[in-house]
Amino acid sequence: MAVSTPRPDGATSSQQPTSGGLTRSLSVWQAVGLSVALMAPSMAANINPQGTAGTVGRAVPLAFLLAAIGVLLVAYGFVRLCQYFHHAGSVYAFVGATLGPRAGLVSGFGLLGTYCFYGVVTSSATGIFGTAFLQEVGIWPSPPSWAPFLLAGVALVAALALTIVPARRGTSVLLTVEGLTIALILVISAIVLVRLVSGNVPAGAPSPDAGFTLDVFTVAPGTELSAVFLGVVFGFLSFAGFEAAATLGEEARNPRKDIPRAILGTAVFGGVYFVVVTAIEMMAFGTDEAGVAAFASSPSLLGDLGSSYIAGWVGDLITLGAAISAFGCCLACVVGASRLTYAFARDTRRDPARASGLAATTPAGTPAVAAIAVTAVMALVQVVCAVGFDAEAFDTFLWSGTIGTLILLVAYLLTTVGAIRLVFIQRRMPAVPRWQVVVPVLALVVLGYTIYRNVAPYPAHEDGPAFWFPIVAGGWLLVGLVAVLVAPAMAQRAGAALTAAELGAREEEQLAEGQAPRDSATRRIQ
Repeated sequence: MAVSTPRPDGATSSQQPTSGGLTRSLSVWQAVGLSVALMAPSMAANINPQGTAGTVGRAVPLAFLLAAIGVLLVAYGFVRLCQYFHHAGSVYAFVGATLGPRAGLVSGFGLLGTYCFYGVVTSSATGIFGTAFLQEVGIWPSPPSWAPFLLAGVALVAALALTIVPARRGTSVLLTVEGLTIALILVISAIVLVRLVSGNVPAGAPSPDAGFTLDVFTVAPGTELSAVFLGVVFGFLSFAGFEAAATLGEEARNPRKDIPRAILGTAVFGGVYFVVVTAIEMMAFGTDEAGVAAFASSPSLLGDLGSSYIAGWVGDLITLGAAISAFGCCLACVVGASRLTYAFARDTRRDPARASGLAATTPAGTPAVAAIAVTAVMALVQVVCAVGFDAEAFDTFLWSGTIGTLILLVAYLLTTVGAIRLVFIQRRMPAVPRWQVVVPVLALVVLGYTIYRNVAPYPAHEDGPAFWFPIVAGGWLLVGLVAVLVAPAMAQRAGAALTAAELGAREEEQLAEGQAPRDSATRRIQ
């Protein structure tokens, strides 16, 4: 394959394959599309805050505010790393190039697990919202209990098909469908907020206590502040995916600028969006005991508010929008997971000249075999939950979401440590002021404490599925760790590939700046 051709602005020429076989054809907005779609703001605002309410009560917006701060701190590390590396492996490449190939493979395998579990989450949500919409409009008046699983299967097949076609089309679809549903939610949220501020709360509101109040940013008496961090995990679940654009580092036209912009812009937007929307939702439901109970049991927060504050048909539109958002997120999960799998296979293959199996790409430049593999894993998890554990679709959503987020927090932690080493210890980016080290250090504090609060005290066996969440998350990471320990040659090949990718990127930058490339043997990743 031909190496991408640098342009004077530092970008690579459009449609030129990189050395790995992917094609540089994506704009910054298409990178934003993948991150926003994987974050799925429309779906998340409808179904994620309920899990937080059971722990923190009325302080759901406070938990999301803390999660937003944590995500922005983590985003700093991703931005710095994406300014230095552009690789389809995302955290696998970032951690591997800074902390060593073994750590990179483990962290990348962790992120792959997150994307696979989130693919289960979002396909389940597509089935849940899709079934509810068909029932509400009378198309499927009495759907059986397995109906959401059927629609979840359809969503996975459709996501696979859109992943295999050129990424230009897939990411355009993501941005379009998610943008429409977000716009609808913002309009409804604005209408509800006006009614709350004016005191014009409808008689059909979930609680007579509904009204504008800043109490939603305080913890109710009797609730410990530390308990907020149990709810923060659902905030991270909502933000998860802001970093997805990093997997398009080998497909963006100008990765050194476009990918960092996409990641930071998505994180900032998500922070403002989720804090504001969850605050409006909680105020509209009411902050008293009845309101919090109605909030926690709502099948669709904005759907219920649209029906009670505006009109019944608005609830149907919100439910449909949530289903579309969930499908867009499912598609982004398959896209991100397939890129990670492709990067693993490409960098660890014994014959670098032979691109076969999971390391193969289609003539259009997409990793089709890898996409089929990750979709099969997502479908298998669905089947195991439904058949082996007699789970309903919402159980599958909740279980997979919690497991995936716990894994993701570990991947974020390793990435942040890698950013600290790259920028402030190895000083490979000397222009960055040293005082900025406080940002990733604070990110480590937030991530570490959130993980700690979700495993200590450890859930009792009587707590049901919660007992197994840390075990499954830790087991997934343990599989990756064992694999790199028993197969050291695989880690060595990955290290060599990451070294070549880093040096190749540096040579591209030097050519773009009109400099002669330096000796490519002057630096190796240990």
